[in-house]
Amino acid sequence: MDWEVLFFKFLKFGVVGFSGLFVDFGTTYVVKEKLKGHKYLANSLGFVLAATSNYILNRLWTFESHDANIGLQYIKFFGVSIIGLFFSNAIIWVLHEKMKLNFYVAKVLAVGVVMIWNFFANLIFTFVE
Repeated sequence: MDWEVLFFKFLKFGVVGFSGLFVDFGTTYVVKEKLKGHKYLANSLGFVLAATSNYILNRLWTFESHDANIGLQYIKFFGVSIIGLFFSNAIIWVLHEKMKLNFYVAKVLAVGVVMIWNFFANLIFTFVE
């Protein structure tokens, strides 16, 4: 894969990820602030719902996958996302609990780091045909 193709896939992945931010942050906000749920439960639920919407959009648009085994592919994508969730929660824990950064600022920084992980892990593991 040449650098130009990789660059445009990464841009598409970023656009999809940005759409997932609305799902993630919207869910996190509603569960944490309106429903008074625990902040890490809210973060996890937001992440899971965003991962699901991101899988669908990335399969169709970013990676243009034609793999007939959608179930296995989704499990791989979700597995990569779960690892990303652990990274996300660890980063938020360090930045928010230990360094006293605002929870949402810590979440934005975590999203940036996890995006890089998710792109390359999905490129070499999930969407290989």
